Amino acid sequence: MKEQFRNDTPINYEIVQNILGKMNLPCVGKASIREIKKIIDLIERESGQKFIRMEMGIPGLPPPAIGTDAEIEALKKGVAAIYPDIDGSAELKAEISRFVKNFLDIDVSCESCIPTVGSMQGSFAAFLTLARMDLRRDTTLFIDPGFPVHKQQHRVLGQRFESFDVYDYRGEKLRDKIESYLKTGRIHSILYSNPNNPSWICFTDEELQIIGELATQYDVVICEDLAYFGMDIRKDYSVPGVPPFQPTVAKYTDNYLLFISSSKAFSYAGQRIGMMVISDKLFAKKAPDLAKFYNSDTFGKAMIFGTVYALSSGTAHSAQYALAAMLRAANDGTYKFLDEVKIYSNKAHTMKKIFMDNGFTIVYDKDVDKPIADGFYFTIAYPGFTGEQLIEELFYYGISAISLSITGSTRSEGLRACVSLISQTQFPDLESRLQKFREHHSVSTCACCCCN
Repeated sequence: MKEQFRNDTPINYEIVQNILGKMNLPCVGKASIREIKKIIDLIERESGQKFIRMEMGIPGLPPPAIGTDAEIEALKKGVAAIYPDIDGSAELKAEISRFVKNFLDIDVSCESCIPTVGSMQGSFAAFLTLARMDLRRDTTLFIDPGFPVHKQQHRVLGQRFESFDVYDYRGEKLRDKIESYLKTGRIHSILYSNPNNPSWICFTDEELQIIGELATQYDVVICEDLAYFGMDIRKDYSVPGVPPFQPTVAKYTDNYLLFISSSKAFSYAGQRIGMMVISDKLFAKKAPDLAKFYNSDTFGKAMIFGTVYALSSGTAHSAQYALAAMLRAANDGTYKFLDEVKIYSNKAHTMKKIFMDNGFTIVYDKDVDKPIADGFYFTIAYPGFTGEQLIEELFYYGISAISLSITGSTRSEGLRACVSLISQTQFPDLESRLQKFREHHSVSTCACCCCN
């Protein structure tokens, strides 16, 4: 930051400097999501100023009463004293099976539907099990940008991964790019999110078909992260059993494993319950190398009675009643869960305009040949700054986000912004702070020497 502006920022310059010094990070721009959250918590507490907080993908809506009432009733009946079945309650498994039929148009048996402690546990369990199916295959391929913690899970497990930024490989170009990795013979699985965190790009049916065909050809498992289920508002996926359906690779291959979160679409993040849906064919698949680690060489049994059992002995009992109730209402058409989350796209539309009116650009701006949708996330850049420089500079203006560099993106100039925690009453503050930022950075410079 230019010295002449240090007394003219919305957040006191010395407070920000002192807290950044205490955090002792090699480069603030490369900090994790939780580290950024900690920094902003400290600055807010010290300065008394509320930030425009866009760093964390936390749901910004109250949980539905359908879920909380069902969970409270279950607790009153004493389920907290009873161990849940490792593979989930029969009622919940049935509703998950109905849900994927109604909203994805795929048929999966109840047996192959497993509740997990959030999608995070689902992905951890999947990575652990998939890496042991064929010990000649030791690598996951990430189609980036993506959720940084999935790579952290690999590091914790000591597993290999490869990745590429999909932005320049949309449409038919995706086939050759993915196949170049699969030809090595080392890839056991491919992971991506759709809609994408952080860019909000959405794969087309053509692209999902390419991914599915390659999965079948090379016998690799597709891990499809549907954390933002149905939240691409350009089509209405809200009516059970009626097209259009949430796009999925499951229409084009039997080698799939889906992670469906209750955190965003159902605003039930705090109870840490998600869904892992395994194709019936993959669930029943025998992989001799599994027997070296588990009591069964069948994938589904190894997953449930080996990995999930060892990780958590199942999912919180009362939360299963909550999720079952919400899914039942969605399946019956009495709970229009996607209607409630449309507020995110409305906020994104307004916030993107405020940023662009003040000199910012949208980094991931196209879905193949169409403008990106308005959704839970969007990506921004400012001329003359890398993302790692920009994130620190914005602290002085009371605005937080995360750098795209920690998501596997090659777009080093960008930041991910999440709209969920921003209220409409903060829009004037956002606008005034960005106006001040633009006033101070008509010719962009950066004093973040650690990022140079």
